[in-house]
Amino acid sequence: MNLRRQPDPRPKRERTGGRKHARWLRRRPLRTRLTLAASLAVAAVAVGLCAGSFLVIRHQLLRQLDLHLTQSARLADQQFGHEPPGVVQGDCRYLAAPACAQLVPDQPSEDPEKPYLLPVTPTTRDVASGSHGPYYSELKLAGHRARMLTTPIGDGHALQVAVRADTVDRGVRQAAVLLAGLGAAGVVLAGLLGAWVSRTGLAPVSRLTATAERIATTRDARHRIELPPERAGRDDEITRLAASFNTMLDELEKSVGAQRRLVADASHELRTPLTALRTNAELLTRSSRLSDAQRERAAAALGRQMREVTLLVNDLIELARDEEPDPLIEEVRLAVIVEHTVDAARGHWPDVPLVLSVAPEARTAGVAGVPARLSRLLSSLLDNAAKFSPPGRPVEITLTSAPDELVLTVRDHGPGISDEDLPYVFDRFYRARTARALPGSGLGLAMARQIAHAHDAELTAEHAFGGGAQFRLRIPTRTFRS
Repeated sequence: MNLRRQPDPRPKRERTGGRKHARWLRRRPLRTRLTLAASLAVAAVAVGLCAGSFLVIRHQLLRQLDLHLTQSARLADQQFGHEPPGVVQGDCRYLAAPACAQLVPDQPSEDPEKPYLLPVTPTTRDVASGSHGPYYSELKLAGHRARMLTTPIGDGHALQVAVRADTVDRGVRQAAVLLAGLGAAGVVLAGLLGAWVSRTGLAPVSRLTATAERIATTRDARHRIELPPERAGRDDEITRLAASFNTMLDELEKSVGAQRRLVADASHELRTPLTALRTNAELLTRSSRLSDAQRERAAAALGRQMREVTLLVNDLIELARDEEPDPLIEEVRLAVIVEHTVDAARGHWPDVPLVLSVAPEARTAGVAGVPARLSRLLSSLLDNAAKFSPPGRPVEITLTSAPDELVLTVRDHGPGISDEDLPYVFDRFYRARTARALPGSGLGLAMARQIAHAHDAELTAEHAFGGGAQFRLRIPTRTFRS
C-alpha cells in the first residue's frame, strides 16, 4: 500500500488564499463572526427566494405566451385550414398586430410563389408530413424576438403561428429589476438582523466578559452578572452560563475571604508566641546576669514555646491545603486506634479521668483509612474535652456499631457550648469567649473536621444531656474517599 501523501490538486494560490481567509476569520471577534454567519444565512435565503421567484415568473409568462400561441393556432386551423399554402393571417412584425400564421406543405414543390413570412426548415416539412410532433421555437422578426408554434393540421400541411415576445421580455425585465431590488433590500436587512441577533444573543456573554475583565483588573470577586428576573423554568444556555459564573464567583469570594481570614488569624495567633520567643531569647543572651534557676526556667519556656510554634505552623500548613494528603490507605481496626489514643491522652491529662467504652461488635469492625490521621482526629477531640472538663470529672469515650458505620462519641462535663458558638466550633481559629484564656490555637477541631471529611465521616457537635459538650463521629465501615 502506498502511504505517501498525495499532492493537493488545487493551485497553490487557491490553497494559500483559503488559509489566509480562515486565519482572518478566526481573528475576528465572536460578535463579528456571528453577525457574518447570521447575515449570510438570511441573505442566502433572500437571494434564493428572489431567484426562485424570478424563475417562476419567467416560466409563467412564457407559459402564457405558449397558451396564446396554441389558442391562435386552433383558431387559425378552424378558419384557414383549407386554404392553399402561404401566409394566411396578419403581419406580426408589429407589436399591436395579431399573431401571424402560414400554411406550409410537406413538399417544397407545393410552396406558393409569394415568399413565406416565417422561416421554413426541414423540421417544418417533417411536422407537415407527420414524422415530427409540434414544437415551439424562437426567432427574430424585424429585429424583435418572437416565439413560434409549428403544428400539423393534416392533409400534409403544417401550421406556423408566431407572435412577438416583447411583452413577455418586458415583464421578465420588470420582474428581474423588482426582485433584484428586493434581493438587495433583503441583503441589507440580513445585515441589520445579523447585527441585532449577535448583539442580543451575545449580550449576556458581553456582560460575563466585562465582569471577568473587571474582576481581573480590580481583583474584587464581589462583582456579579445581572440576570433577568423571573428566571424559573425559562433559562436558556447563556443565562445558565451566567448563573453558573455567578455561582463560581460566590465560591471564589468565599475562598478569597477564607484565605484572608486564615492569614489574619494566623498572624494574630503567631504574634504572641513569637513575642514570647524573642523575650526568652533576649533573656538567654544575658545569661551571665541570671541565676541557674532563672536560666533553666527561661530555657524550658523557650523550648515549650518553640514546640507550640512548630505545632501551630504544621497545623497551618495542613489546613491551608484545604484537603488531606494522599498517603497509603489501609484497613484498620478503629477500636485499636481509639484505645491507643486514649492511653496516650491519659499521660497528657493526668487530672482528667478518661472513661472508654467499646461495644463488642465494634472491636472487630474495620474501616478504610490512615491510622495516623484517625489518631490525630481523636487526639484533637480528647484534648478539647479534657481542656474544658473540671478536675476529677470524667471524659466519656464510647465506640458503638451501627449499620454500615461506627459511631464514636466523646462527651465532657464542662460548661458546654453556647448556642451562639455551636455553629462555629469547627471554624479555624474560632475560640469562644470562655476558652480564650485556655491554651491552644483554635485549630484542633478544624483539623478534626478536615480529617473526618477525608474519611467520608461526619463529625458533629451538640449539647450533652445533663450539661457539657458531646462530639459524635460517624465513619463508614466499607467506603472511603481519599
